[in-house]
Amino acid sequence: MNAEMMEALQALASEKGISVDALFAALADALETAYKRSPDAHQFSWVTIDPDSMDIRVMAQELDADGVPFGGEIDVTPDDFGRIAAQTARQVMTQRIREAEREMKYEEYAGREGDIVTGMIQQTDSRYTLLDLGRVEALLPQAEQVPYERPEPNSRLKAYIVEVRKTAKGPQIVVSRTHPGLVKRLFELEVPEIADGIVEIKACAREPGHRTKIAVYSNDGNVDPVGACVGARGARVRMVVNELRGEKIDIIPFSEDLRDFIMKALSPAKVKEVRIIEETGTAEVIVPDYQLSLAIGKEGQNARLAARLTGWRVDIKSETQLAEEEAYGTVDWADGEWIVNEETGEQMWQPADGSDAISVEEWNALTAEAESDDEAIDGAEAAVDDAAEDADESGADEASGETAEASAGADSEEE
Repeated sequence: MNAEMMEALQALASEKGISVDALFAALADALETAYKRSPDAHQFSWVTIDPDSMDIRVMAQELDADGVPFGGEIDVTPDDFGRIAAQTARQVMTQRIREAEREMKYEEYAGREGDIVTGMIQQTDSRYTLLDLGRVEALLPQAEQVPYERPEPNSRLKAYIVEVRKTAKGPQIVVSRTHPGLVKRLFELEVPEIADGIVEIKACAREPGHRTKIAVYSNDGNVDPVGACVGARGARVRMVVNELRGEKIDIIPFSEDLRDFIMKALSPAKVKEVRIIEETGTAEVIVPDYQLSLAIGKEGQNARLAARLTGWRVDIKSETQLAEEEAYGTVDWADGEWIVNEETGEQMWQPADGSDAISVEEWNALTAEAESDDEAIDGAEAAVDDAAEDADESGADEASGETAEASAGADSEEE
């Protein structure tokens, strides 16, 4: 009988994937619970099992008035303990086995947060998708799914483990298809240089389902990081793109020079100049006019991804816009601001010197007057300039006449 029980325990351990020692502990707990449910059971008792002979004994100790055990250990094994235990311990044993299975499953995935798993799509609805990972199921919430991505049922899907929760029903594994870490893990699977640490992914910015930018760096001067990620004829990056259902991926080389890094982050656009403003954390990027739309991207996508990749706010301007802003800054403007009169609701000009506000009509009149004064001043200056030119011309004529008279007098004297 004991040999048969040992074989049964070993078969159960092999079937459930649980160690024999864990089953012995579960069996001892179940038998102890069964004994304490029997009448006249000792309050302080425990069960011992000899793993070699499968001899099962119930040991106990007496308790004093304070509930402290004293005296030697007493063998209190009932004569019909085997039959009673077989009937009572079955439910407890089953529960202990389930708890041990849940704990093993949790321990298996608890340390794998940030890892990638492959599962089969089992169930899909508007709230979440269930992935069958074999021994456990993974939960893919709607918020972690790529928009418009509808994988076929029973198809295989790779996902990124975001969180492993311990619940009463077992471990709950939450996975994601939108996390940037998924792109990094997929490249680690496809690019041996990344798995070996020769090439590093320094930064990653992603808009799931549309576009991803990654910055790569090589620790070996003889290894091209971009070429290693692209692979022969684009074979490596193509595998990642296929797994992401056609999501576009831009691979750029990482640079310690911030200006150079921002220029490369905005690829495929060509950047003329980058101005770093440390106070505001902004990078002012100047591009040729014909490259402005390419640098910004569709709905600003390229600029957003570049900002996330570099960690700087990117302000893109064309050469024409920059010239207009610089010209605008050189214009002299009247100091003040437009305000709204609370009583009349009329818009008025409030000078910066604190004088009374004036209406739009008064402001237009003053502006027209100032313009007329400027025209008058310009006209007076022009008249002065004309008079000066006339004076210069008349003076030159008089001087030439006097010179002619002097030469005629000189000729008469010689005669």
